[in-house]
Amino acid sequence: MVDDRPIRKIVIVGGGSAGWLTAGVIAAEHMANSAEGIKVTLIESPDVKPIGVGEGTWPTMRGTLRKMGITETQFIRECDATFKQGAKFAKWVTGADDDAYYHPLVLPQGYEQINLAPFWHEHAEQVPFADAVSFQGHLCERGLAPKQNTTPEYAHVANYAYHLDAGKFSVMLQKHCTEQLGVTHILDHVTGINSHDNGDIKSLNTKLNGELEADLFIDCTGFKSLLLGEHYQIPFIDKRHILFNDAALAVHVPYESEQSPIASHTISTAQSAGWIWDIGLPSRRGVGHVYSSAHISDEQAEVELRDYIRATIGDKVDDLSIRKIPITPGHRETFWHKNCVAVGLSAGFLEPLEASALVLVELSAAMISEQLPATRGVMDIVAKRFNDKFRYRWDRIIDFLKLHYILTKRKDTPYWVDNCKAESIPQDLQEQLELWKYHSPWHSDFTQIDEVFPSASYQYVLYGMGFRTQMPATMRRSSNRQIAMENLAKNQQLTNKLLKGLPTNRELINKIKEYGLQRI
Repeated sequence: MVDDRPIRKIVIVGGGSAGWLTAGVIAAEHMANSAEGIKVTLIESPDVKPIGVGEGTWPTMRGTLRKMGITETQFIRECDATFKQGAKFAKWVTGADDDAYYHPLVLPQGYEQINLAPFWHEHAEQVPFADAVSFQGHLCERGLAPKQNTTPEYAHVANYAYHLDAGKFSVMLQKHCTEQLGVTHILDHVTGINSHDNGDIKSLNTKLNGELEADLFIDCTGFKSLLLGEHYQIPFIDKRHILFNDAALAVHVPYESEQSPIASHTISTAQSAGWIWDIGLPSRRGVGHVYSSAHISDEQAEVELRDYIRATIGDKVDDLSIRKIPITPGHRETFWHKNCVAVGLSAGFLEPLEASALVLVELSAAMISEQLPATRGVMDIVAKRFNDKFRYRWDRIIDFLKLHYILTKRKDTPYWVDNCKAESIPQDLQEQLELWKYHSPWHSDFTQIDEVFPSASYQYVLYGMGFRTQMPATMRRSSNRQIAMENLAKNQQLTNKLLKGLPTNRELINKIKEYGLQRI
């Protein structure tokens, strides 16, 4: 018999960015603040502090915040946020001081019409790929913002994401969800889990609030994975044989002054056995070293981190407090089991490279909300689709992250040598690299219409790392040189125009804090 019990109550276990983003997305779409809407309750322990390090987002966050009814002005003011236009990778190829390339957030010029990579290859030694096909690296190098203060909220001149204070972000989301969207917030300890005869979760026992019943439970309990991992015993698939980094050291770094420039991009600087992230917020920098404990000790990793910071603030670095965050790169075998779905760290984590953690939260929350099963009877169908989609997404993210490591020319430490060994490279990625020797990444190389990383991202990393695609010996009708030259010239014109017309990141943030942005 079909189980036609309606899905009316959702309980989210755990707060932080994952819990509150998921609560907000579902509550906004399903009218949790009305009698006819879905009832959304979030319970979190008053004793558990969030990890609070996920300070980079994707451009998708703009749409997520808008759908939740949060203004961009409010977000920037309350979350110590600033604009992010991509990532700069330093010392990943040779380790030399001048070794750097960009992964911008704008697509190459004319990308829907023509693939410029074959035409850039003719001049590859004269101009970096990202600069030839995109203006954004030039904006980042000069610390410029992606729009003017007269540009409406969430609109852009150059595509952008955000850097933010994860702790302040959770506080803002909590306030908005409870005061505007109708989410019920409970601070309490979960002491037990009760099951239906079919294995579904029936309710949670709590220390102060008794039994909490729901039709769907969302696990946002972080690495603990209380529901999916501990209760259901869904296996964790360890990916350390592919992605070696299993520890991180994080620290807050002060600016020289209140008006110091704010970087318009994430800076990722390769080290002997990992890399250092450097994220500029209005009031501080968030800096951290993610590394492989099999290749370097915690003590030596801290020395490299402090040496990196010392270059900008001198001996003040000795006074900074550093905290360690253990990482086990990997994910659960299944993400939605019975009437329980995991979002965020409870589903898995890989590493901070390319800020994939928060976007997976957004994508998960969006799919749960968009395909929220009407009844328990159709929940298993939705769960299967969800699991298929996210297994694919995790695999593609793993491939893309690994791509950053395997094209290096560095042979100076075992870490970089080991990363290039064939046994650590997924088979799908090996096949793609073989193909890309003769065919530049393009739209048809991937099977999903909503790929996490588009083919343009692969181009930026491949050609930034020095990979070269051999040009075909025969001509193709689609290789329209005139259209290519027009787009390359257009990119140069656009670059010159934007360099003259955009404020610095710091200037725009200051104006938003003082005056706000225009409402659309």
